[in-house]
Amino acid sequence: MAKRTLLVLSGGHPYEEEPFAAFLAALGDWEVTHLIHPDAEAPVANGAAEAADAMLFYDMAGYTFADGTVATQAPSPAFVAALERRFASRRGAVMMHHALAGWAEWTGWSDLVGGRFLYQPGEVRGRAVLDSGYRHDVDYTAQLVAAHPVLEGVPASFPVNDELYLAEVFEDDVTPLIRADHEFIAANFYSAAHAVAGRMFDNADWPHPPGSNLIAWTRQAGPAPIVYCQFGDGPNTYANPAVRRVIANALDWTAQPRSA
Repeated sequence: MAKRTLLVLSGGHPYEEEPFAAFLAALGDWEVTHLIHPDAEAPVANGAAEAADAMLFYDMAGYTFADGTVATQAPSPAFVAALERRFASRRGAVMMHHALAGWAEWTGWSDLVGGRFLYQPGEVRGRAVLDSGYRHDVDYTAQLVAAHPVLEGVPASFPVNDELYLAEVFEDDVTPLIRADHEFIAANFYSAAHAVAGRMFDNADWPHPPGSNLIAWTRQAGPAPIVYCQFGDGPNTYANPAVRRVIANALDWTAQPRSA
């Protein structure tokens, strides 16, 4: 029997390649194709997304950071159309970590993922919002809040060391899976806009309101299942057995054939 195929998209955000490759190898017996932005757009548009059994987005496409500024770009219409065809065919996808920030110029992306991380103040679903927050190397407890195939075999709670986001989460549009035992308030995070301007680890003059502690969820992209997990900043998380189990389960679940 032929191996199931997994298409992985990365790029637009730095990560440690060898530990990430080891993480991918631990997710199951997949034949992996790994595409990196900006070169990923053309193969996806030409059918790579539609051909894969499972798809993992670990990308943050559509940005150029330079000299204290950030510029954004929209995906090609052919790229968008290819993803729409995939989801229309009932085949889903898994999104990890900084994928929440991808494609600022494509509002449909945040609807697919179920939230939005902003590098600059902006508008989300008709509401003015501040830029989002980040904090690296947070030690917290992840707590399951649902019974779901994505959580099969995962401990009810488990320790994590990872980056967390204070970002927009569309809780009304998603099915919660995992919450973080952490206080999602401005004092515990740093401004993304300040970081872009060269002021790393700064939350001065940044009155961001409290946010959601939801860090993993599912939603529907039409008839296709989507799973988003905030896990994934670096090697500590890649090696976490509970995180590996969640992502492996999510890939299996989203790759299952679904009848019309």
